[in-house]
Amino acid sequence: GLRIHEYLYFQVLSPGDIRYIFTATPAKDFGGVFNTRYEQIHLVPADPPEACGELNNGVFIQDQIALVERGGCSFLSKTRVIQEHGGRAVIIADNAYDNDSFYIEMIQDSSRHTADIPALFLLGRDGYMIRRSLEQHGLPWAVISIPVNVTSIPTYEMMQPPWTFW
Repeated sequence: GLRIHEYLYFQVLSPGDIRYIFTATPAKDFGGVFNTRYEQIHLVPADPPEACGELNNGVFIQDQIALVERGGCSFLSKTRVIQEHGGRAVIIADNAYDNDSFYIEMIQDSSRHTADIPALFLLGRDGYMIRRSLEQHGLPWAVISIPVNVTSIPTYEMMQPPWTFW
């Protein structure tokens, strides 16, 4: 598995205007690891975005990956909500939409609960740009590939978001 402060990468395949490789960090002390590489899986924005309770679009999260927004409840609570809806993993984007460089360490809350699915933290700017693109195209989800092994991609071919410093 991944250790603390390591990165995990995923690529948006569709919609094309955000076809970039994004960087995320795994939760520090809860959640599972990616034992499977998903070539094409849906990244479904949770409704409501904070995913602190029952979801209006939970049926679309079943066997997919949820995009959730930080705030309202603990990272672990969000992960458990997505797990209970059958999600394969959760990507939690910072709620500071201008955050394009600061990764927050997601740690367990005081509930003593656990979660089995992987939980990743995404920069706020990246999460915002993904959600904005989906809204502009009227799409219910993005199609992603996760995890992506960036060591096999030449640096000049890395399609990184133009708004993020690498």
